[in-house]
Amino acid sequence: MSNIIKAFINIVNNYQTTVNNVTNGNNRANNMGEGLESLIKDAFAGATNEANEQSRLEFFSRIYSYSGNKNNPPDLILRNSDAIEIKKLESHSTAIALNSSYPKAKLFSDSTMITTACRSCETWTQKDMLYAIGNVPKNTNQLKSLWLVYGDCFCADKEIYERIKDTISNGIASIPDVEFTDTNELGKVKKVDPLGVTDLRIRGMWHIDNPTKIFNYLYRYDDTKSFQLICLMKQEKY
Repeated sequence: MSNIIKAFINIVNNYQTTVNNVTNGNNRANNMGEGLESLIKDAFAGATNEANEQSRLEFFSRIYSYSGNKNNPPDLILRNSDAIEIKKLESHSTAIALNSSYPKAKLFSDSTMITTACRSCETWTQKDMLYAIGNVPKNTNQLKSLWLVYGDCFCADKEIYERIKDTISNGIASIPDVEFTDTNELGKVKKVDPLGVTDLRIRGMWHIDNPTKIFNYLYRYDDTKSFQLICLMKQEKY
């Protein structure tokens, strides 16, 4: 079984901050983070120096119970351990775009935002949520900084976000003479026009401040450094 401490040691002992470009598919927003995801995945699996692809896959099958998809959190689940969400940013201080998924202090198996495969990957009800936030400046493939920070250090409880989300959704649903359909988004309106051929999707676009900004009283980003690795968790974690 792997954990954040083993991954941290693997990154230090196998210092390598070149993020490989992954260009499969047409969605640049999804592709831009896959190179960083590969680096993080290797670090937790201890496969950084493993060149044999079959051996790497065997490492991954032992370490991860779920390897995610492009549209739903999380990106990875460590077997019998943490869920991991990976974010690649071009600036060390820019806010983190979470799209339609609000920030998570913990990941719950009854969340409507996760897939069935995620929900059934193992027997679980709640997992600690680890955010791996890497800064790879534009037009480079060099990882300048990596934050490994747990969601319960900077995200609120889910009830805070769901109250806002539900209030907005209920307000939209109260609009008279509009046909709504069930959705995980804020709302979906059917047959907006007189011909009944136009639909409207109403999506939330969640952002949260960068840990570099939130925790500047603990660590100040240093532009002169080639690489900075910061890990933050509550004392009770370990």
